[in-house]
Amino acid sequence: MRIPLILLTVVIIVCLSLDLFIWCRVRSGKSRPKLYSRAHVVIAAVSYLVLAVAVAMPRRGGDEADLAAIMWMLFSFASIYLAKAVYVICALIGTVPRLWGRGRWRWLDVMGCVLAFILFGGMWWGALVNRFRIDVREVDTQVSGLGNGFDGYRIVQISDLHTGTYGNDTTYLSRLVDRINEIDADVVVFTGDIVNRRSDELAPHVSVLSRLTARDGVFAILGNHDYGDYYNWPSPEAKEENMQILYRMFDDMGWTLLNNSTVMLHSRGDSLALIGVENIGDPPFPVYGSLDKAYPAGADGIAKILLSHNPAHWTSDIADGRTPNDIGLTLAGHTHAMQIELLGLSPAVFRYPKWGGMYTDSDGRRLYVNIGIGTVGMPMRFGATPEVTVFTLRPDAQH
Repeated sequence: MRIPLILLTVVIIVCLSLDLFIWCRVRSGKSRPKLYSRAHVVIAAVSYLVLAVAVAMPRRGGDEADLAAIMWMLFSFASIYLAKAVYVICALIGTVPRLWGRGRWRWLDVMGCVLAFILFGGMWWGALVNRFRIDVREVDTQVSGLGNGFDGYRIVQISDLHTGTYGNDTTYLSRLVDRINEIDADVVVFTGDIVNRRSDELAPHVSVLSRLTARDGVFAILGNHDYGDYYNWPSPEAKEENMQILYRMFDDMGWTLLNNSTVMLHSRGDSLALIGVENIGDPPFPVYGSLDKAYPAGADGIAKILLSHNPAHWTSDIADGRTPNDIGLTLAGHTHAMQIELLGLSPAVFRYPKWGGMYTDSDGRRLYVNIGIGTVGMPMRFGATPEVTVFTLRPDAQH
């Protein structure tokens, strides 16, 4: 608890400093300073009250309505104070001429106000509009060892649905399913995090997701959120029952769950191994998966596609021959691009260098990171539009 308390203290000190600066600036204004300063104090007081309520609510207990309320309260606070920070930074830069005895650049105050409103509006646009848009990305890719029988074979990847975020509202996921079915893919794969904390979050969406179809089937793996590790269970037995509920709902949806297992796909006389591992990644996320268990034969010359939720697994175990393997393509999710992407850049790069899109190692092994459909933490996608990826497979040069 010490680190969150320290972080919370730092955040409050910074925010109070922003408020003090703005209050002084408002009080020094020529147009109705008392009215504006009082309004600023009231808005700030309400904001801190919202923050206090959000921090006091339990995160690892309660239902999804409680978690959603926390997310929206923290997001509201962040949208206000990030906008204030932008204004204060611009205003402080505007005081630089005072170092040589000149008046401050008032135009920077105006620019700061404009940028603050743009940021505030952009965050709420990301919360109310952009997180419900669907970006279908077409990717042509070679796969090592792939036979000509799979030339043009199409795989749709989706990831990180986090169905608990939508509560009982199935509207968006229904539209997503319709959009994917229109693609008429050979296979659909899901690369983990179907819920936030508890399996019962998926229940309202089972009938909708069961409509997802592909000629050779729908296959899925689990992500770090799917094991119930983010909820305080009354007993180990309750946590295990939570997992059994999830397995039954996957069966009800008609999705084949690849828990450290492999399915062989066939097309025009050629074969492709679709391998699925349970969650393997970087700390603090627990490791449940085993590639050796999922595909004991190792490097045997058969074309392979690996489903692994966390791209850190590819970086640490697959890429550059770190373990003997001939996995031509790995499909991952997990990062969400931190739900922030602008001009192809995302702060996710500071945690995951492979955070979104296609990556290739020195031996031609490929990793694709899908930035996901749902949201967690912040109910917003600033850029980082929900992604459906359509892969058209091509044989490698040797075929």
